[in-house]
Amino acid sequence: MTYDLYIGDQTFSSWSLRGWLLFHKFDVPVRTHLVGLFNGKMAQEMEPLAPARLVPTMRTPAGEVVGESIAMLETLAEENPDAGHWPRDAAARIYARWLVAEMHSGFGALRSACPMQLLHVYDGFEVSDAVKGDLARIEELFARAFERFGGSGPWLFGDYSAADAFYAPVAARIVGYDLPVSDRLAAFAMAHLEDEAFRTWRREGAKKSYDPVPYAMDIATKPWPVAL
Repeated sequence: MTYDLYIGDQTFSSWSLRGWLLFHKFDVPVRTHLVGLFNGKMAQEMEPLAPARLVPTMRTPAGEVVGESIAMLETLAEENPDAGHWPRDAAARIYARWLVAEMHSGFGALRSACPMQLLHVYDGFEVSDAVKGDLARIEELFARAFERFGGSGPWLFGDYSAADAFYAPVAARIVGYDLPVSDRLAAFAMAHLEDEAFRTWRREGAKKSYDPVPYAMDIATKPWPVAL
């Protein structure tokens, strides 16, 4: 029972990263198809998946097309109940769903000002008050998860869950823009970067070069802290 997953360029597509992790961190069989975000052919390549227009999009083994990562998550969890997308504890599951939903709909300032890029770390990025507000909200949400459900490891609910997958691009933004966060949130970010699934994703993205580089900023850079 294998799914098909349609993703955008790994170096830049934050939502595609979330969708891909929902398979690879939970051992759900999948065939991955790359849709070019910057080649001018995205609409044409997505046409067979209509009415889906954006990545990630998946096709189930039964042939159903599912757009929107939050709908993909619920479908995968329903069809693969033993995979562990959601925490087993009922209270933790409720809060994990809350975190996923808030990520799906919120943090617009962070997402707009700091597009995900896995190339380097910007050295000297100026953090706006709006971005600081989004980071403060993430700190608030995470504090409750870690203190009530997190245990001793780096993940929000002890074992890796869909909530961690949904915040993986936030981890990349924290590191990629050298954002000011607490030690606990910085450790969460580095746990993602050092995770083998995340590193595999980044290695795939590094196979492709860009001229010009999408979302490039006129700011000094320093090396990404984890090797390919």
